[in-house]
Amino acid sequence: MRIVITGASGFVGQSLVPLLARPGVQLLLVGRDPARLAALFPHIDSCAYDHLVERARGWDLLLHLAVANTDAKLDSQDFSRVNVDFGVEVAGKAREAGIGRVLNVSSTHALNQANKSAYAASKRQAAEQLALMDGVNVTTIYLPAVYGDRWSGRLRRLNSLPKWLAHGLFGLVAMFRPTVHVHRLADFILSGESAVSATGLVLSDGQQHNVWFAFFKRLIDLAVAIGVFVVLWWAMLLIWAVIRVQSPGPGIFAQKRVGTNGREFVCYKFRTMKLGTRQAGTHEISAAAITPFGRFLRATKLDELPQAWNILCNQMSLVGPRPCLPTQTALIEARDRLGVLKAKPGITGLAQINGIDMSDPERLAKWDARYLALQSLGLDISIGLSTLVGRGQGDKVAQ
Repeated sequence: MRIVITGASGFVGQSLVPLLARPGVQLLLVGRDPARLAALFPHIDSCAYDHLVERARGWDLLLHLAVANTDAKLDSQDFSRVNVDFGVEVAGKAREAGIGRVLNVSSTHALNQANKSAYAASKRQAAEQLALMDGVNVTTIYLPAVYGDRWSGRLRRLNSLPKWLAHGLFGLVAMFRPTVHVHRLADFILSGESAVSATGLVLSDGQQHNVWFAFFKRLIDLAVAIGVFVVLWWAMLLIWAVIRVQSPGPGIFAQKRVGTNGREFVCYKFRTMKLGTRQAGTHEISAAAITPFGRFLRATKLDELPQAWNILCNQMSLVGPRPCLPTQTALIEARDRLGVLKAKPGITGLAQINGIDMSDPERLAKWDARYLALQSLGLDISIGLSTLVGRGQGDKVAQ
């Protein structure tokens, strides 16, 4: 495999290049200062951008790392010049050289549309411009904070601690923001997965093995669930009574849903639909099936309160992919393929606050996978607050 790398002199590049220099892999480092590259990596070929086309003609992959980072002291025009114009220029050289693929490395900052910083805006624009280029296959992947076997910046003090202690403390930091080890990035680049990945992939360590995250997420879930029963028991009793009086049928609706690792569980909600409504996804149900009081409960999300019991039983979390019905096979298959079924389902999630429901299984599964890649306590809190203020209206019913 022959790989051209731009931006190898940066922190990510310096950590990544030695991991890519494996038997069977030929590297060419391209930069504005080839002499510095040669000093950093004396056993790897390097050249200036002017020589990229002639030196890398017919190579397999161009890995574009050369960017102005978020901490650069630049204005919006300079960020655009470096991250957008220069990125398009490099992709153009790759096309001219007949390089098979371009892997554009971006930042998860760009995925947050609310982030209006010049850096994030330039990274979004770069991905958009590169996707429109003809004659070259460009894939953009998004990385959170990258770290290696040693830490830099504010975390450099961890390097002086015993490894077990340093990694434990790093786990505390990592539960508040997503991270990715440079080894994972290297393995991804060299794997066949990188050749078939769709633009928009988020590469991260996830929180699956972070015991600090698991502990505090569960602690928050339990605190909120217990608080619902202690503080709102009277409101739940009143809602149950109104449902019973207003329409025939039980006040609590119990339905089988698909949970962690595909295991089924019984999910509880206040009944919002008429007795006898068929078991199907909400988007397949007519709006006429919803009771008048049910419309109020769904609009205010009060129908979800009984799911506090599912949280206490460790079947659900406050935030996670919304659990689907066992009959929604297309969504189950898509979630299984993307690793979403490993996660505990939630009352609300990233897809829901962005207005994405179960009517489009592939799109929903991709957003669920993005949530798992970006998962952190900070994101969970943000999703929870967005839900409380009414962002996202849940699954839409058929008209």
